[in-house]
Amino acid sequence: MRFLLYNMCYATHGNQKRFPLLGLLGKTHDHLDEIIEFIGGIDPDVMGLVEVDAGSYRSGRNSQVEKIAERLGHFHSYKSKYAVDSRWQRIPVYNKQGNAFLAKDAILGEKHHYFEQGMKKLVMELELEKVTFFLVHLALGFRARQAQILHLYHMIKETDRPYIVAGDFNAFTGEKEIQLLLAASNLKNADRHMQPSFPSRNPRKHLDFILHSPEIEITRFEMPRVQLSDHLPLVVDFEIGESKCP
Repeated sequence: MRFLLYNMCYATHGNQKRFPLLGLLGKTHDHLDEIIEFIGGIDPDVMGLVEVDAGSYRSGRNSQVEKIAERLGHFHSYKSKYAVDSRWQRIPVYNKQGNAFLAKDAILGEKHHYFEQGMKKLVMELELEKVTFFLVHLALGFRARQAQILHLYHMIKETDRPYIVAGDFNAFTGEKEIQLLLAASNLKNADRHMQPSFPSRNPRKHLDFILHSPEIEITRFEMPRVQLSDHLPLVVDFEIGESKCP
């Protein structure tokens, strides 16, 4: 099975390169088509997308998730990254910003959890036939981020099947920020070489992670050097032994 993790920066990175201060406010139609073409070439079975637009003026009031799903023939699940009662839900553009899962196979179950701290609180949980995925976009502030990591640990330790935890952890000091999570949960980092993923033009920070439970065997890890976002995408191929599945 192939999994793609991509913080796609609302498909505004092309605008950011031209207008650094206003890039996130630019319209995204042409650049989104480039991203869809790239994703189609990767041909993932499952993808976790961080920073997608659900229909603001940026995307012509159209959901980027629905457009990607329609073009690629995938099932999809989207949720705003802000809690339902968050003040950010009342602000245009912000209230259309979220994360998404897309999958070739039917989605058996999905849940939406929320951290107690931080501006971005969403944790998406996706259940497929043999594996469960968690998708996160952690806080920019160190204290809030550490509180979220602790909350994440208590959330995933209840999982009794093979699982993957992926997302933009905003770990500005690198993997050491999640060492306690790895040790306590027995999760493994799919990227054994701990390559930086941000910024895409000259990666220096290791912000994006794909972590997996011991039942999952990573057979291939790749970080394609494309600059369609300010983050590089992460791609893994993995297997799950039949005897290890519920």
